[in-house]
Amino acid sequence: MSARITALVACLACWASTLAHADAPYNPYADNEALTAPLAPDGTIRWGTFYKSAAMQKTYERLWELGACRNTNKAITIPVQENKLVVDRLPEADFSGIVRGAAGTLAGGMVAFVDRGSDPTHATPLVAQLHPAGVSQVRVVGRVPVAVVSTGMTVRVRANVDERGRIDEPVSALEIVTPPSDYIPDEVRPGHLDEIVGTVQQRRNNVVTLRVSTGRIRRLTLTLTDDAEATIDAARLDLVAPGDTIEARGRMWSGDGAMGAGTVFASHITVTKAALPAAPRGPRTVAAQ
Repeated sequence: MSARITALVACLACWASTLAHADAPYNPYADNEALTAPLAPDGTIRWGTFYKSAAMQKTYERLWELGACRNTNKAITIPVQENKLVVDRLPEADFSGIVRGAAGTLAGGMVAFVDRGSDPTHATPLVAQLHPAGVSQVRVVGRVPVAVVSTGMTVRVRANVDERGRIDEPVSALEIVTPPSDYIPDEVRPGHLDEIVGTVQQRRNNVVTLRVSTGRIRRLTLTLTDDAEATIDAARLDLVAPGDTIEARGRMWSGDGAMGAGTVFASHITVTKAALPAAPRGPRTVAAQ
């Protein structure tokens, strides 16, 4: 699967090259449907051209730059045209399944999954491909071990902070979130039980340092209880794991150059985390009669 991932990354590089050279002279081997933005005015994602063989595309791009293959030999131009797939012309459909794995980031990452009811180990997966411009909508929800809370994550907690930014009461629950890009958190009010949104600056065992971007108190310190629980409602591909469930909407291509059983150029994906093991119960005691 790694070789195919490498090939698809090369295809993404072709897309990026097209966008960067939209004003260049006509090139019969490039994506002639130049895109001005990855999103249409109505919010529809624009995918542009997918190259079934990234190697073929790069070969002819190099020849073009050298002054050869100037669109005169049909033995060359016809295969080149057939190598192009305009993703936006494919119909949209809904997909669901069980995650086999995930790789990359929100910009160009991918999630491999198999249909529900199929053998999750041996079935050939579909691959949900995220747009390289990071405009695919990703949502990951559910419970995760609190151990995953790490530097750079944005978390939300409900707590009471003192004047020095310390949360004296141990925190037993927090939520990993992805605020909108224009989100401005409320100022921290000492002595008030408030909802606080901050970014994890440091974690040492159960002690977490948060940074808040507004207000007088910008640095907070909290301690997690040993049995603390974390929930997630965020756009984080790094928290997607095998066994999670996925719902996706996108345009599928299963012909030449597709990943696995088919590449789903996904506009939306929602991943629900697999249920965590139930907490162990202590030994039952019987009251003396």
